[in-house]
Amino acid sequence: MLFLDTSVLLAASGSATGAARFVCRNGAGKGWTLLTSGYCLQETLRNLPKIGPNAASTWETEIQPVLQLVPDALAMGERALVFPKAKDRPVVITALAAEATVLLTLDRTDFHGALGRDIYGMKIRTPADFLIEQRNAGLI
Repeated sequence: MLFLDTSVLLAASGSATGAARFVCRNGAGKGWTLLTSGYCLQETLRNLPKIGPNAASTWETEIQPVLQLVPDALAMGERALVFPKAKDRPVVITALAAEATVLLTLDRTDFHGALGRDIYGMKIRTPADFLIEQRNAGLI
């Protein structure tokens, strides 16, 4: 299960040739469940007008229909999360609560810089890095 954060949703909506769009277009065929949350959905809708004139249409027809919406989570039970970015904390907590295997984000600084490449067994990758790993493993 892949959890797509706002940056990936916006990139998929705005670029026809990027890795984020590839993940969304081909996810079902590859057996990937594409997850996101209401929090990311609202951020995406707020920022779509900044992406370009076709982004809203692409979002409605190609991106949103392939997503499975999971409930926003506010706590992690017994697990601790030391993560200074308040606006990104709900993304990480929700992805972990949804038992995503990979959190896809384009925000290397906040996620990778603060959390590294894995947290509690969930990988944190850019869409391109994820696709390269899949290709190297012979999965695509």
